[in-house]
Amino acid sequence: MTDAARLKATVYVAGLENAVTDAILADAFLPFGEIVDVTLPKPDLPSSTDAHRGFGYIEFESQMDAREAIDNMDQSELFGRVIKVAQAKPQKNSNEGLGSKTAVWEQEGYLAKHAVRVEERLGATGGPETSDEIDNPMQGLESLDVAGPQPVGSQI
Repeated sequence: MTDAARLKATVYVAGLENAVTDAILADAFLPFGEIVDVTLPKPDLPSSTDAHRGFGYIEFESQMDAREAIDNMDQSELFGRVIKVAQAKPQKNSNEGLGSKTAVWEQEGYLAKHAVRVEERLGATGGPETSDEIDNPMQGLESLDVAGPQPVGSQI
C-alpha cells in the first residue's frame, strides 16, 4: 500500500484518557474493520508519568473502514471522555512551518510559493519602467519639505 493510501486509511483519535492502551483502542475500533496498526505516541519528556500524549492513530486495512470509524466514533465517549476522531494528516517536516527553528522566508518552498517577479509586479500596478526608479525609496517624496503631522484641512 502506498503512503498516500495508508494515510487515507488512518484515523486520528484525540481526547484519550491516560488509562487507554493500544489494546483498548483497537477493541473500541474493531467493529469498523480490520486494523493494521495502533499507535499511541509517548510523551516528549522522559520524566512524564503519562502513558501517552492523549491522542493516537489507528490504521485500517481499507479507506472505507476508516471513513466508517470516523462517521460512527467522532464525538463518542470512551472511558468517560468525549473523543474526536478525524482523518489523519501527513506529518509536518520539523524544518517547515511556524514551529521550525528556521525563518519562514528561508524555508525551502517559501520563495517558490510567494515570490513575484519584478515584471509581474510592475505590470499589475503600471509602475515605473526602469530599475533605477524602482530602487529609489525616496521617489515621490520631493514635495514633502515639512516634517510632522499637518493641520486638518491643509494640503501639501
